[in-house]
Amino acid sequence: MKLLIKALKILFILIITTIVGLSALYWKSDIPLEKLKEKYTNSDSKFIEVDGMSVHYRVEGWAQDSIPIVLLHGTGASLHTWDGWVNALKSERKIIRLDLPAYGLTGPNPTSDYSQEFYATFINDFLTKLGVKQCIISGNSLGGSIAWNYAVKYPEKVSKMILVDAGGYAMKSKSVPIAFQVAGWPVIKNLFKYVTPRSIVQKSIENVYADKSKVTETLVDRYFELSLREGNRQAFIDRMSEFRNKGILNVKTSQIKDLLMPTLIIWGDKDFLIPLEVGEKFHADLPNDTLVVFKNLGHTPMEEDAAKTVAVVKDFLKR
Repeated sequence: MKLLIKALKILFILIITTIVGLSALYWKSDIPLEKLKEKYTNSDSKFIEVDGMSVHYRVEGWAQDSIPIVLLHGTGASLHTWDGWVNALKSERKIIRLDLPAYGLTGPNPTSDYSQEFYATFINDFLTKLGVKQCIISGNSLGGSIAWNYAVKYPEKVSKMILVDAGGYAMKSKSVPIAFQVAGWPVIKNLFKYVTPRSIVQKSIENVYADKSKVTETLVDRYFELSLREGNRQAFIDRMSEFRNKGILNVKTSQIKDLLMPTLIIWGDKDFLIPLEVGEKFHADLPNDTLVVFKNLGHTPMEEDAAKTVAVVKDFLKR
């Protein structure tokens, strides 16, 4: 018994020493919002008050009177994930993109609610403030899940839909980014608010890319620095905790079959976070859709290969 107690004491000391060491090595303070604005806004960036948040968004493109394309990013990302698509489409389309609550320069929701119901209502409030009565809604991952939930709740406001490796159905991930895992671990997740190694962010991005060589230092810096916006780390933990507690399904999944608007489904065949089987379920349930699978692309194909994926989008928009 004495040996067991001694061993436990040694283990406890080792754990405490490790935590203290990691904290000293990887402690990261929040980056002031104004400093992040200097680096991650441009002449198209605007801010608007919606549901108690100052929302960062951009309206781009010359066709100001057309039905706009609304682009919704995924977990841990920001409106920058769509840069390639926007550059290719803005000469012929009006595009609206934003940093969703919990991410980018927008930051956390004051109520800490990150449910699909909240996000769908938030998008409606945001677009209403901009005077948008109808749109082409598009989203990747979390953003894709928000897109179809928005379409279920406000079908009259969606003329077309584009889902890019979207969440929605029960699934089993083949590989999960380490940041997602850490944010859900008891005790450790609380340290994640302060101890945030850049390497975890890099490994998480590499996890969702098929071609790891495309994960540049600039790309990692952007994801990492925006994660250090005040409140974003706690919001990330809150989102991951809700996901672990409630899962990806919600009461509206059965209503996907009722969505009649033309829909383009884009999927990377090397998506191990939300596997292609989920895309095939969308394809089976949506009555008016097209599924396009891209070889050797991962979970964020619009970011990993913007040129190849946006070509399909252009064809879809012309129909």
